[in-house]
Parts: sequence; C-alpha cells; structure tokens
Amino acid sequence: MGKIRLIAMAVALVFVAASMSLFVVDERELAIKFRFGEIVDSDFEPGLHVKIPIVNNVQFFPKRLLTISNPQELFLTFEKKNLFVDFFIKWRIKDVANYYRATRGEQIIAAQRLLEIVKDGIRAEFAKRTVPEVVSAERRELMDEMLTAARMNATTLGIELVDVRVKRIEFSEEVSESVFNRMRQERARVASELRAEGHENAERIRAEADRERTVLLAEAYRDAEKIRGKGDATSAEIYARAYQQDEEFYRFHRSIQAYRKSIGTGNDILVLDTNSDFFRYLNNKSGAP
Repeated sequence: MGKIRLIAMAVALVFVAASMSLFVVDERELAIKFRFGEIVDSDFEPGLHVKIPIVNNVQFFPKRLLTISNPQELFLTFEKKNLFVDFFIKWRIKDVANYYRATRGEQIIAAQRLLEIVKDGIRAEFAKRTVPEVVSAERRELMDEMLTAARMNATTLGIELVDVRVKRIEFSEEVSESVFNRMRQERARVASELRAEGHENAERIRAEADRERTVLLAEAYRDAEKIRGKGDATSAEIYARAYQQDEEFYRFHRSIQAYRKSIGTGNDILVLDTNSDFFRYLNNKSGAP
C-alpha cells in the first residue's frame, strides 16, 4: 500500500513537472518565451513546445484580425473646414517580439498608438484637400495614400495595418451650409447650361424645319407650274385641233358657253348693242354677221 502511494506521488510529480515544462501554442495565437523577464524566443509554430519551469515563462497574444472603431473624430480640410469622421481600423500582430517591446504586450496601448498613427495620416491627407475632394470619388485615393505612410509607421510597433475604412463623414453646420450652397450653385449652373443647349437645339430644329418647308413649297410650286403649263399647252392643242376640224361649230360652242355664263344669272346687268358680235347667234341662227 505504501509503495502504491509512493508510485502515485511520483507519477503526480512527473505530471506536474511535465505540465510546467511544456506549453501548447494554438494556431490562432502567437507566443513569447521569457527567461527571467527577457525575451529568448518568439518564433513558435503551432503545437507542443518545451520550457524550463521557474526559469522560463510564456505569454500568448492573439493572431487573429483585430478591430479599432473611432467615432466622431474632428479633422480640418484645406479650407479650414471641420469634418467629423467615423472610421475603423483592421490590424494584426505581425512581429510579436517587437510588439511586446513597443507596447509591453498591452492591447489597449497598442490600439491607442496605432490610432494616433492613423489619425495623423488622415489629418495630413485632409489638410491637402478641399471638402468636395474629401467627399468625392477621391476618398479612395486619399485613404490609399494615408495607408502607405501609416503602414510604415505601424511596423515600428510590430503591427500590420491591414485596412482603414471611413464609415461616415458629417459636416459641421457651417460646412453643411457651404456645401449645400455650392451644390445648389452647381445644379443651377448645370440647369442653365441644359436650358441654353435646349434653346439652341430648338432654334436649330426650327430653322431647319422652316428651311425644309420653304424648299418643299418652292419645289411644289415649281412642279405645279410645270403641270399647269403642260395642261394649258395640252388644252390649247386640243382647242386648236377642234377649231381646225369645224371652225363654225367651235365659234357656236364658245358663244353658247358665254351666254350660259353671262345671261340669266339674276344679278348681272349687261349693256350691249344688240347688233354686236356677242348676239350674232341670237339674231341669226346661221351666225352670219
């Protein structure tokens, strides 16, 4: 019984010694091994590793992507206008030993220092640009330029700055009114240009339509005159042939037509000599003078 107890105690001591001499690095973690507070190793692969009890201690840090949110930060533009900017930062620990030396391993300290680096970068880029440039499509260019400089500064902390995104930009009351006035003026200018272009197009279309109308009327009149001339020529030719066939009958026919149009209309009054040629077929059926 005593031997069993001694064996159990020995096994327990071995287990405790082993647990104090071994540590596991998760694939989602980074680790630093210290010797009396001094960093001796930080390049650990995921898995089981050895340490010397009491002499060595191990501290773990997250390997995952971390986020810092920063609402309502005030920045000045090139025109000295105030803008309130909401943004967030995505970052991760890249060099864990350098990270520990720069921040003592405190995530709060790391976040504060990284936030200051990013704000300095945004502040510098905003100071180069006007309000319309900041809120326009150039925002992506602005953030890219800021990230280039901020990433270099973040490496001194052992940090990889992954991304910075602006969630919202709000104007102060003064800037809002200025922006709205500028937008109104721009819209009014565009509307004036469109109206001028429309008026110009309308005048051009109207002039073209008038020109086409004049051309069509002239061509129609020309064609009508040609047709009328041909008709008159054909009519004269027919009358001439008819006259040549029977001159007396032609004269009689023409006189009858004249009687029909001039006599018996009711309101017309003719004062003529009864011996005139007009009445030759009324006075003499042969039409002789």
